[in-house]
Amino acid sequence: MTTTSDSSGALPRHLLPEDKRESMEESVRNHDQWRAIDREVLWHPFTQMSGWMDESFPVIERAEGSELIDVDGVRYLDGVSSLWCSIHGHGVAEVDQAIKDQLDQVAHSTLLGLSSVSAIRLAEALVDVTPRNLSRVFYSDSGSTAVEVALKMAFQYWRQKEGETSKRSRFLCFQGSYHGDTIGSVSVGGMDLFHQIFSPLLFSVTHLPVPEGPSTQARDAKVDQCLSEIDRVLEQGDQYAALVMEPGVQGAAGIRPYPEGFTAEVCRRAREAGLLVILDEVATGFGRSGHLLACEREGIEPDLLCLAKGLSAGYLPLAATLASERIYEGFLGAHEEYRTFFHGHTFTGNALACAAALASVRLCLRPDFLERCRSLGDDLEACLEPLRSHPNVLEVRRYGSMFGIELVQECGAPEGERGPKPRSFEESLRMGHRVIEEARHRGAILRPLGDTVVLMPPLSMAMNEITRLAEITIAAIGAAVGRG
Repeated sequence: MTTTSDSSGALPRHLLPEDKRESMEESVRNHDQWRAIDREVLWHPFTQMSGWMDESFPVIERAEGSELIDVDGVRYLDGVSSLWCSIHGHGVAEVDQAIKDQLDQVAHSTLLGLSSVSAIRLAEALVDVTPRNLSRVFYSDSGSTAVEVALKMAFQYWRQKEGETSKRSRFLCFQGSYHGDTIGSVSVGGMDLFHQIFSPLLFSVTHLPVPEGPSTQARDAKVDQCLSEIDRVLEQGDQYAALVMEPGVQGAAGIRPYPEGFTAEVCRRAREAGLLVILDEVATGFGRSGHLLACEREGIEPDLLCLAKGLSAGYLPLAATLASERIYEGFLGAHEEYRTFFHGHTFTGNALACAAALASVRLCLRPDFLERCRSLGDDLEACLEPLRSHPNVLEVRRYGSMFGIELVQECGAPEGERGPKPRSFEESLRMGHRVIEEARHRGAILRPLGDTVVLMPPLSMAMNEITRLAEITIAAIGAAVGRG
């Protein structure tokens, strides 16, 4: 925070004399000053702040289409849809207008004891576009809370169906999975880097294996082995309330698609063992998979479906957990039975967020939307083709329009052949981070997941922008590994 030379510099800004407050506010003009204040007052997510203090980061002031614009007017392609949520890009006329119209009505009213037109309209639309067995919508604020809601629903459902002695109190999830950062969603995650420090706070779960390997062929070869191990776990299926799964792909693990049919087969076996199926479509929903929802692509009707990110087109915090009528009916009873789902948030079903989301869902239902989503994925994959033979790229992975480019110091011999194994970069090099810095210098925002560089652009991105994004990515990787 900017300070003054006299003793008033120790005072909070709001207690300073008016002339000094105005002087401080007027002084906040150039990029360096914005950065300096950021370093003094903000704590950024997933960021080692000691390193942040030396970083020359953009301060975003506005956005248009597929571009973010900083306080100096420099434009950057938004290569990750502002953390995977701005599916239609920025400044979307239909969403802007929906929010303006809603502001003329009401910005927010609680859903405790009341309802609202925008919350009802959106719920009706979500029931129409999701699997036919899903009939009830419970709102929250983020992907983490959508998963948290689903976990609590599944646990309480079995307690009310089988009594307090029900053995179905545990959850099955996957190694390498990520479902958010609240305590319940962390408990069903499988990323030690993010979650290990919190282990004393977490409830116990069972992690299932995933088919891993440096290529599609290597992962395919491990499917039967994984399914056999999953079958052994499911022999004790009456201990488990639900299976929790990202359908089709593990996102935060580095965009790691499952082999074809693996998601559906695991869900089928879990169902046969009596488990509920919770699908986390926070990242994959609303066109990202090439279908409106990944569960549609994978041919699954979940008992509970978690949506967020693209739900409100990146405009406002909103999430939804959709439940089947079977789940919903498990909570019905006389008041004194206390079968109520005792969970809620202040901004549950916020009117502005629901208005934005309804406009976004309507855009997703336009006849050309899914065709455009699939074309974007195909076009970006073609533009990234040179990376497949790059000596420092182990693999370019794709699921719909989600891309993960895994960097290594040496690719090593192909799976199953004699020779050295792939060799990773030293962690201290932060190679993935180097790539995003190089990309920023060239006019694009990317996101590293360790040494995997993620691309997940707005689904509205034009062909010339797709080409430019790929060219910047390729150049950034070349420059970054050249510094190693």
